[in-house]
Amino acid sequence: MHKYFAHETAVIDKDCEIGEGTKIWHFSHIMSGCRIGDSCNIGQNVVISPAVCLGKNVKIQNNVSVYTGVICEDDVFLGPSMVFTNVINPRSHVNRKNEYAETIVRKGASIGANATIICGNEIGSYALIGAGSVITKPVKAFALVVGNPAKQIGWVSENGHRLHFENQDFAKCPETNQEYQLENNEVKRIK
Repeated sequence: MHKYFAHETAVIDKDCEIGEGTKIWHFSHIMSGCRIGDSCNIGQNVVISPAVCLGKNVKIQNNVSVYTGVICEDDVFLGPSMVFTNVINPRSHVNRKNEYAETIVRKGASIGANATIICGNEIGSYALIGAGSVITKPVKAFALVVGNPAKQIGWVSENGHRLHFENQDFAKCPETNQEYQLENNEVKRIK
C-alpha cells in the first residue's frame, strides 16, 4: 500500500521516492530516480524528469515540466505552465545531457504562471516571480521580480505581501505583523 495518491492515468517509473500524503494527478509522469517529499501536490500533465528532487509541501500546478538539474526546497509553488530549462544552448543534433545546469528554488519561493526560469540560476527563499517573467539571473531572498527579462521591483514577506521599507529599513507584513529588515540590499526576517 502506497502512502501517497496517484491517479490511475499517472505514470510512475521505478526507483522513485514519493513522500507520504503526496498527490499525483491526471496524466503526470514521474521519471526514475526522483525524490519527492511529503505532502506535495503534483497537478495534471506534469513531468518530473530523472533525478529531480522536491522538498516537502511543493505545489506544482498543471502543465509544468521539472527537468533534471532542478531542485525545489520545501514549500515551493510552481504556477501553471511555468517552464524550467536545463541547457543554455540546446540543439536537436547535439547531445548535451552532460551539460545540465543546476537550478535551485529555495524554501517558500513562488513562481507565477507562464514564467520561464533559465537554468543555472538560484531563486532565493520566499522570492515571488511574477506571471510571465523570464529569469535570466539569480533572484534574492524575498525579492519581487517581474518582466522579460525579469527585474526586481520590490520585496515581499513570507506570506507574499509587498513590504514597504519606510522607517529606517524596517517593514511589517500586513497579514502576520512579522517584521523584516532591509540591510545592504538584502532582506531578512526578524525573529
